[in-house]
Amino acid sequence: MTVSVTQARPLPLDERVTAALLLGFVGALQVSIALAHILLAGLLTTWLVRRIRERSLPSAPPFFPALLAYAALTLASSAFSVDPAASFIDSKQLVLFAIVPAVYDIARGPRAATVVDVIISVGAASAIFGIVQYGVLHYDNLGQRPQGTLSHYMTYSGLLMLVLCTAAARLVFGSRDRIWPALVMPALVVALALTFTRNAWIGGCVAVGLMFVLKDFRLTALLPVILAALFVLAPQGLINRLTSTFNAQDPANQDRFAMIEIGALMVRDHPLTGVGPNMVPRVYDQYRPDYAVNDTNPHLHNVPLQIAAERGLPALAVWLWFVGALTVSLFRLFRRNGSRPGTSRVLSAAALGGVAAMLAAGLFEYNFGDSEFLMLFLVLITLPFAARRTDDAAPSRA
Repeated sequence: MTVSVTQARPLPLDERVTAALLLGFVGALQVSIALAHILLAGLLTTWLVRRIRERSLPSAPPFFPALLAYAALTLASSAFSVDPAASFIDSKQLVLFAIVPAVYDIARGPRAATVVDVIISVGAASAIFGIVQYGVLHYDNLGQRPQGTLSHYMTYSGLLMLVLCTAAARLVFGSRDRIWPALVMPALVVALALTFTRNAWIGGCVAVGLMFVLKDFRLTALLPVILAALFVLAPQGLINRLTSTFNAQDPANQDRFAMIEIGALMVRDHPLTGVGPNMVPRVYDQYRPDYAVNDTNPHLHNVPLQIAAERGLPALAVWLWFVGALTVSLFRLFRRNGSRPGTSRVLSAAALGGVAAMLAAGLFEYNFGDSEFLMLFLVLITLPFAARRTDDAAPSRA
C-alpha cells in the first residue's frame, strides 16, 4: 500500500515579508515610534503591492465604514478650520486607519495569535524596564515618571493598559499558553501603577472588570480585594496620587473642569465642523476661564469633548457610530464562540477590553489622538475579525 504525504505549500515570499513586517511593527510600537513608522510604511507598501499584483480590492471588518466616514468629516473640518493648512497637515494621522484592512488581510487565521504573542512579550519587557526606571533610575515622582523607551509617560501607560487587556483576556479565556500571561500580569500591573497615570488606572480596572463579567459575574468580587491589596502595598506617592482623584481642589482636577467649560464653548460656537484639527491650542485663550490653571493645553483631555470641539458634532456622532458598531460586532463574535475557550474568544475579549479601557481612560485623556496608542488599538480591534478568516486553514490556539 502506498501512502502519500501532502506537504504544506510554502507561503509566497511577499506574504512572508508582510507577515514579518506586521510582527516587527507591532513589537516596535512599544519600543520606538520612529521604528514603528518605518516598519508600518514598509508593511503598507508591500501589502498594497500584493493587492495590486493580485488585482484584488482590500476588505475590512464591519466597523471600518464608520472610520472612513469619520476620516471624511475630519477632512471637512480641516477645510473650515481657523487654519486649514495646519489642520490638513495634522490630519495625516488618518493614514493610520489603513492599519485595519492591512491587519485584516495579513493576520488572518492563526497568525492573529502570533501577533498577540508579540504584543504580550514586548509589553512584558517594556513593563520590566519601566519598573527598573522607577526603582533604580528614580523615575518615581510626577515630574519624572516611568516611560519605558517611549517619549512620554502618557503614551507608555496607555500602551501598557492595552497590553494588560490582551494578557488578561488570554489568562481568563485562553485554553492553553496561560502560564506566560500569568507570569506577565504582575509586571504589567505594577508598571502601570508606577506611571502615576490615573486615566490608565481607571481604564485598566474597567477592562479587567469587564473580563470578569464576561467570564463569570461572581469574579467581580475579586476586584475590591485586588484594589485593596494594591492600595496597601503601594508606595505613599502612589497613594497620594490616587486620593488626589477625589480632591476637587487639586490643580489638575480644577483644570479638567475648566477644559470641560472651554470645550463646551467651542462646540457652541462651532457645532458643525469644530475649530479644526489641532486648533484647540490656537483658540484656547479665547475661551479660557479665570479659574483655569494652565494658560493653554494641547487638547481637552477627553475624547468625546475633543472630537466635538475640534471636528464638530457630526464627527462625534460618527465616532460614536464607530464605537457602537465595533462593540456590537465584537460582542457577537464573543457570543458566537459560546463558552468554548480558544483564539477567537480570547481575541474578541481582548478587543472588548481594549474598547472599554479606551472609553474609560478617554474620559480623562485624549488617547484616541495619540498615534502610538491608536495604532496598537486598531491592531487589537481588528485581530478578532482577521482570525475568523478561513483563507488559511490551520488549527487555532490561544
